[in-house]
Amino acid sequence: MYSTVSYIKIDDGSILQASHEVVMEVPLAVFVNGRHALTAMISPSRLEEFVTGFLYTEKIISKPEDIESLRIEEQGEGEENKSTSGLSANVLTKNPFSIMLSGKTVLSGCGGDTSYLDADRLPKIQSDLVIEPFAVKNIMKDTLASELHTRTGGIHIVGLFGPEGRLCIMEDIGRHNALDKAIGYGLKHGVDFSRTFVASSGRLSSEMVRKCLIANIPIIASRGATTTLAIRLGEQSGLTILGFVRGQKMNIYTGAERIRSK
Repeated sequence: MYSTVSYIKIDDGSILQASHEVVMEVPLAVFVNGRHALTAMISPSRLEEFVTGFLYTEKIISKPEDIESLRIEEQGEGEENKSTSGLSANVLTKNPFSIMLSGKTVLSGCGGDTSYLDADRLPKIQSDLVIEPFAVKNIMKDTLASELHTRTGGIHIVGLFGPEGRLCIMEDIGRHNALDKAIGYGLKHGVDFSRTFVASSGRLSSEMVRKCLIANIPIIASRGATTTLAIRLGEQSGLTILGFVRGQKMNIYTGAERIRSK
């Protein structure tokens, strides 16, 4: 997940040779039934969860059992290429005609091509989940306690939580990737998403909201900001969106009925 790199440090006029940990970024090419479906710039961990979650949120599969096989392989030659070589994921689905638009690219900055967004066709949240503000605060604190972020300062974190607490914490250079990893984990472990809560270190965009709607995750919160389109989609779909969750403060943008005040 990270490599130690050397650099020249300038500090108050002094020039020093130093080193520190830098988060890894590699291309992952995903092939579905023999066709190139996606290239994601990604942190090389929990890749099966990422592919499963991504195919689900893109509606290529409707359940993990739709995947006949999933194989992750390294692309690159020689020991010296291991930190920079690409990866490939080869997926066979039970429906051989399952495929998305070919050649989609997801960049590490979360600024790549996004799925076509038709608000009227997105599902509505079906959940009676209600939580208290102190639980939101504790969940965010748990999510952000990342050793990798402390080491590198260059990672996004997404936590998936249920009524009994933490289900998983996923880390990636892209927040969309991290959310797909969390959704993939939930799919592989039979999680009832209608009883879950997602916490994120990064901005809540319309794409983050869309993924929650596809999975029927009723609440998403971030320590950062959200966007106007994300809020509009949340209002239309019944998703609860919380932003700037820091300490005792938070902003409730949509779905306030799910946050129980004393």
